Amino acid sequence: MKIQAYATLLLLALFLSFQAQAETLSPNLDSLTEIASLIRWSGVFMSILVLFVAWLMLKFTQNIVDSISSQFAQRRMLAQKLQSFFQFFVYMTAGISVFMLSFRVDDRVLTLIGGTLAVSVGFAMKDLAASFIAGLTVMIDRPFQVGDRVTFEGHYGDIIAIGLRSVRMCTLTDDIITIPNSKFLSDVVVSGNYGALDMQVVIPFHVALDQDLTLATDIIREAAASSRYIHLPKPIVVLVKQDISDSYFAIKLTLKAYVLDIKYEKLFETDITLKVMQEFKKQQICPPAIMQSTKLTR
Repeated sequence: MKIQAYATLLLLALFLSFQAQAETLSPNLDSLTEIASLIRWSGVFMSILVLFVAWLMLKFTQNIVDSISSQFAQRRMLAQKLQSFFQFFVYMTAGISVFMLSFRVDDRVLTLIGGTLAVSVGFAMKDLAASFIAGLTVMIDRPFQVGDRVTFEGHYGDIIAIGLRSVRMCTLTDDIITIPNSKFLSDVVVSGNYGALDMQVVIPFHVALDQDLTLATDIIREAAASSRYIHLPKPIVVLVKQDISDSYFAIKLTLKAYVLDIKYEKLFETDITLKVMQEFKKQQICPPAIMQSTKLTR
């Protein structure tokens, strides 16, 4: 049980703390006797009962939430949120009750607890403080802005919020990713539009070596210019290069054009691809042939 594990760890931590400081508590008394005098042994058995009652309450709550989730799907999220708050309340109440029942609270115990809490809070606040400072750096240096479409650690999407602790990104699959600000101090962030509404989109096409490259280039440029999502004030560029791999030799035609709004990026790419492939088929412009490699076996 989680609560029993937490209580055991708490008792063990206090025991080790008392043992480490036993020599300074009273030079004239044995350390184990000093520790034992702080433990209320009758309360230890009551603590076990408290833990058992807390476990029953959590189990009962879990069954209620599961029943509500199965019968009322629209209430599932609310039930789970309430369950989380209730679990936290039960953990805190059970932990404080176990401590008060198991130990005789005096100045020495309060001193040890205060020191332990101070160290724990210091470690817990370390990452929060780093993220807070990084958040100020992000806001001042501005490597990206709200609304930018960025790539970060393999994730690609729009920045929807920049806070003092974290940045929230909405991916193209509508997933919300929360990234601590401290990550941006050392990792590379790629911004596709950097505050602008339009953004360059790169779309590759491949054709065989013996095809009419001038015609293919004109088809790609015309498809981009006629798209409803094109941002015409920006240039339309088609780059041509040889693309050699283990399985084929081809000519790679790369279109670089600007979409009117970053939210239309994938629609823009789909629109142009459909037009180009349809026109390629009509003009009999063939894709590269895949070479079949054979291996000699002995």
